[in-house]
Amino acid sequence: MNIFNPATQELITSVIADDQQTILKKISAAKAGQKKWALVPLFERIAVLRKFTELLQANIQTCAEILSNEVGKPLQQAKNEVNGACARIEWLTANGASALSETWMVDSGPTREKIVYEPLGVVCNISAWNYPYLVGTNVFAPALLAGNAVIYKPSELATLTGLEIEKYLHQAGVPTDVFQCVIGDKEVGEMLLDADLDGYFFTGSYKTGKYIYERVSKKMKPCGLELGGKDPLYVTDDVADIVSLAANTADGAFYNNGQSCCSVERIYVHEKVYEAYVDAFVAEVKSYKIGSPAAENIYIGALTRKEQPAFLAAQVKDAIQKGATLLCGGKLIDGPGNYFEPTVLVDVTHTMDVMVEESFGPIIGIMKVKNDAQALELMNDTQYGLTAAVFCIDEQRAAGLQKELNAGTVYWNCCDRVSAALPWSGRNHSGFGSTLSIVGLRAFTQPKAYHLRS
Repeated sequence: MNIFNPATQELITSVIADDQQTILKKISAAKAGQKKWALVPLFERIAVLRKFTELLQANIQTCAEILSNEVGKPLQQAKNEVNGACARIEWLTANGASALSETWMVDSGPTREKIVYEPLGVVCNISAWNYPYLVGTNVFAPALLAGNAVIYKPSELATLTGLEIEKYLHQAGVPTDVFQCVIGDKEVGEMLLDADLDGYFFTGSYKTGKYIYERVSKKMKPCGLELGGKDPLYVTDDVADIVSLAANTADGAFYNNGQSCCSVERIYVHEKVYEAYVDAFVAEVKSYKIGSPAAENIYIGALTRKEQPAFLAAQVKDAIQKGATLLCGGKLIDGPGNYFEPTVLVDVTHTMDVMVEESFGPIIGIMKVKNDAQALELMNDTQYGLTAAVFCIDEQRAAGLQKELNAGTVYWNCCDRVSAALPWSGRNHSGFGSTLSIVGLRAFTQPKAYHLRS
């Protein structure tokens, strides 16, 4: 399998993909290894994951360079991602004992009652390319802490990073049969869906997630799906410091080239502050430095998927044909890499693809609204339900809006962020199940109820 640099289209290297024989061998080894891993005391499993973060930190330059070369992410953003994964593991290991240890519900009297959290077994993690360290950590870290073995399939667009994760987990003390990378494309993924595994956890698009769910549902095994979003943001009329607000929200839309399930994908602005906000927003976007991910101070690197620039160009064309106004960007950038100009559209409506279909790129539509009611109606007019943000001074006003938003995560005066302490979950086409937090730690267990009578 050939691996190319999306910024240059040059071949980085070639790797040998797995086949049916190697996959079955790895799963067989994982089944045996998992039984031994589950017997390792939880505090020792915690220590192993902490050692993993130490190794990532010690090798962060190498990890970031491999990630940047493979997915087109600016080098500093790649380092930020590795650091973010370490921070998440720090929280998960700090709280793993309280979440995964047995819980006494009734500890005295004639009948005592407790809950024991047993591992699922061997789980399959089909991961994503846009944040391979972060979205991988969401699954494999709590799965390993809970005593599971993990068959980890990195995206074919982030294969080398997946192999780096495997290498450092093994060096940290995770047995080689307990965490195993399976390398390949869609064909290899199909083999995993057919395999005898104890749970499936996927991060990626709604279309693929729906397909995976349909394929594995007959097995009656847990299936967690972290899928896409069309995440809305609303700017009310009582905001202050429009310039800083515009910079903050533009970063929420364009960080990582907009290739994030929780990136801001559509913006609604109260008519009283609309003009000032749009002017400041466009000025911020025009200041972004575009270029080679390896260069200094680059904010917009290459898009990872070679098909994405043409997809974004089609969204721009559709919007303009239906009456939108292009304020900046809108075109592919000449050169060998997968580059697209940061793009801002106004005079947009929900008849346009850019306001209803996930873009997953450096493009945003900004729409003027008359009041909170109209903003709320438009924000909820979506098939997705991952995140939604409200920017205003009045917390009570924001809370009223947040309560009515149909999303797994809501923000007040912030956006495009994830906390390990809070569950990460979607609604509707954004998926189901939770990662992170105590809820996410227990997602990789099967609780057993004990009734103990003397």
